[in-house]
Amino acid sequence: MHICFIEDTHLHGGTQIWVSEAIRHYLACGQDVTIWVSEAIRHYLACGQDVTLLAPENSWIVEQCLNTNARIVTYDWDKVTTQTPKYQAIWANALQPCDVSICTVHPPRNKFHCVVFASKCIKENALKTHLIAKTGTIVPTYQREFYIPDNSNQFSVIAIAAFTKQYLTDIYQIPSNKVKLIYQGVDVQRFQSTPKGRTKSRMRYQLPKDAKPILGCIGSLEHRKGQSILFEAVAQLVLGEYPNIHLMVVGDGPDEADLKSLVKSMGIENHVSFFPFTKNPEFVYERVNIIVLPSIEKEGLPNVLLESMSMAVPVISSNLGGTPEVIINGKTGYLVSPGDSAQLSQTISTLWHNQSAYQEMCINASSFIRTGFNKKQQFSEFLDYFQKVKNNL
Repeated sequence: MHICFIEDTHLHGGTQIWVSEAIRHYLACGQDVTIWVSEAIRHYLACGQDVTLLAPENSWIVEQCLNTNARIVTYDWDKVTTQTPKYQAIWANALQPCDVSICTVHPPRNKFHCVVFASKCIKENALKTHLIAKTGTIVPTYQREFYIPDNSNQFSVIAIAAFTKQYLTDIYQIPSNKVKLIYQGVDVQRFQSTPKGRTKSRMRYQLPKDAKPILGCIGSLEHRKGQSILFEAVAQLVLGEYPNIHLMVVGDGPDEADLKSLVKSMGIENHVSFFPFTKNPEFVYERVNIIVLPSIEKEGLPNVLLESMSMAVPVISSNLGGTPEVIINGKTGYLVSPGDSAQLSQTISTLWHNQSAYQEMCINASSFIRTGFNKKQQFSEFLDYFQKVKNNL
């Protein structure tokens, strides 16, 4: 089987890491792969599949997959929005040998959308490629065609959360048989705490010696991720029963400078440390006591949530998207109302104050993820689905 991954972005978040791993896996499994997402690419390469990656020139995902056997096709990210015959030819040539193509649903740009453009290239060139839009985050303003161009057998959707699938079928009226639910999963062998990992984490992330509890927030630094709400909660806790609390903010993004200025203006600069994006978040999980996802909008089922829980680090998350599918409130983690800094502050205090309950939650979280969200099993489910849609063409 020849699998194409389309990743129309320069970003380097959880989705892009997943793609690069999948590509490597499927290649090792004997599949033909065209690049789309780094973890997925690595996984499928490792399975001996043929893989193609179709992505912007000089993008992070391309750099991650240069040392693989994947076929890499690149294009100018700005100029492709013109949708001229030149770029239609680039995409059509990339897609032509592929049995299936998985396209992550990214925001539209200047009337250009990757799923719509890919479907156009497939239809106008009479290609036999089955196009699958993959999505986790729901954006209510998106058009239906961003997920599925039409109801023919050549197009379908993979949702990585049950919430997402329900929304696509209820709101967009996409037939349920056209939307497949497959959780992305986590590498449970990689994401487990070890003495060596804990030692490395302390060397990599040096914090005040008396910092306790240590919170972690990993993700893009932008408004929708709600870091400012978490800062408010930390400020409340500093003035209360946790004067030594410390927050690790890990990532980069458009609001980085503004968030750093906000921390300083709030007078909590001694309680918040910023660290750059990392391809090895396991060392962050080793360093922290609690992971917080304070998003205020647009979440599917974040990889950070699955990874940290696998490593027995409890999560406090905004009740958005698919998070309730893995966070059983009070058992495997805590859910809070988006944007409510007072509730977030109280929940952090409640979780850390009762250490016996905290330790029990660590065990519950790890057990839940490690038994039901193993990435290798999920990669196999993806491949089974690819084979199914290929045979239906």
